Amino acid sequence: MKIRLIRRREMWAITWEGWVIAIAGLIITMVLIITNIHPFLAVNAPIKADILVVEGWLPDYAVESAIAEFNKGGYRKLVTTGLPVSKGHYLAQYKNYAELTAATCIALGFDKNKVVAVPAPSVVKHRTAASAIALRDWLATSALKVDSINLYSIGTHARRSWMVFKEVLNPEIKVGIIAAESEDYNSQEWWKSSAGFRTVTGEIIAYIYARFVNWKA
Repeated sequence: MKIRLIRRREMWAITWEGWVIAIAGLIITMVLIITNIHPFLAVNAPIKADILVVEGWLPDYAVESAIAEFNKGGYRKLVTTGLPVSKGHYLAQYKNYAELTAATCIALGFDKNKVVAVPAPSVVKHRTAASAIALRDWLATSALKVDSINLYSIGTHARRSWMVFKEVLNPEIKVGIIAAESEDYNSQEWWKSSAGFRTVTGEIIAYIYARFVNWKA
């Protein structure tokens, strides 16, 4: 009886031409992703809306641009959202980002009768959803008749915020989105700065995760 330790087998192997085509395809795919992912995440899709909802954690320059949007957009109210401040809580006059941003708007000359702060409770995760739920609950008890809102966010966070707010508020309230331009990096060449690379790659991961969460629950 013969015992064989090895045997000859035929197998398919990629040729050098195949490797060239595969690598070229990979490079083209990467270029397309790099050049198109930022506009996809930093989405702008405004609608005709009753109120402008501003995420309270936005930097001051984005708050200024939100006021400009309010003045030209024919809104009735500007609503600020946000969780408790995570630093300086014991020293700060305003204990949450919603009230802080509302006060910032007033300090910038905005009509105090047209701004409303809607703070959200402190949460460990799903902070955007907490703000959306707080807004939904406030709208349910408010005297305002609201059929539509525009959400004001910033940069690549806009796509994720839009998705969460739509799931929480729809179908009762339509939701549009406006993304302020981030001043932390050049959005056209985001991959050339550490701030841009960290922000965009982080938002890609967060967006993919958010797609698998039931925000209505």
